[in-house]
Amino acid sequence: MLPELIFFTGVPGSRWSGIAQEIKEDPAYDTTDRASHRVYVHNKFSGHKDAYFGTGMEFDCSLFASNLYAPFSGTGTKLLMSHEWPYYFEDIKCQYPDAWIQLIYRADKPSLDWWLQAGGFTITYPNYEWYKNIDIMWERICEQNKLILDFAQRNKLQWIQHHKHSDIFIATYKGKS
Repeated sequence: MLPELIFFTGVPGSRWSGIAQEIKEDPAYDTTDRASHRVYVHNKFSGHKDAYFGTGMEFDCSLFASNLYAPFSGTGTKLLMSHEWPYYFEDIKCQYPDAWIQLIYRADKPSLDWWLQAGGFTITYPNYEWYKNIDIMWERICEQNKLILDFAQRNKLQWIQHHKHSDIFIATYKGKS
């Protein structure tokens, strides 16, 4: 059974948004966070259409329930998307012990390359101003991926290869359940 909240994370360019869209095809997920002002399309992909949490985003990374539930008006599992959740893993575990933390991993360089191909700093949603420039983006991708891998290792998570993209891996921490 799915939890009420899943903290979903991957670095920019990890293709995590597309994976989130696949996951949210399951009717058990609340998709009421989708809105026209959150849609970003690149090439043939609807790259973004869900609410994102983070610095400079529509919703910040505060772990108050009022913030986490703000973009949703429906029922079902809320997939809470942020590149910044790796900085909050221990706080999430403490404040939301029944929540899952879902990790998407793709190596640093392919992630940066895909993010640039998708539009880089011209992406209109979400807001990437926090990353300031390409050098800081590279540093954050490397840093966030390391935090993701370290968390998975500490919690002995099993990585599963994505069914379409052989360079993408998914792991899930299932809270105290």
